[in-house]
Amino acid sequence: MPDLTAAAEAAARAAHDADKGRHAEVLVHDGPLRQSVIALRAGTSLGEHNSPPAASIQVLSGRVRVTGDDAVEVGAGRIEAITHHRHGVEALEDAVFLLTTVTGIEGRSSHA
Repeated sequence: MPDLTAAAEAAARAAHDADKGRHAEVLVHDGPLRQSVIALRAGTSLGEHNSPPAASIQVLSGRVRVTGDDAVEVGAGRIEAITHHRHGVEALEDAVFLLTTVTGIEGRSSHA
């Protein structure tokens, strides 16, 4: 399993050095589940996009605003479900977050 702390630190460094001020890396990809660490420099953003069937954002450091119909500010240590509406993410300060998405439901098991 990836070391989340190390991945977050590396992503923050990469975003700092990137022309567009952002960096993303998929850490876990298992069927429909994806977990990505994303870093944004203060003042940068991810433009509006459609939401997958299920998603959450867990801010590891800094503070972001999830824009859209249900805009919300999320600071370090907080986790929020992302609505099923178009949304974007703005960095209110240098930030790193874990984005968890479920892109579709494959065959479900009936195991309890």
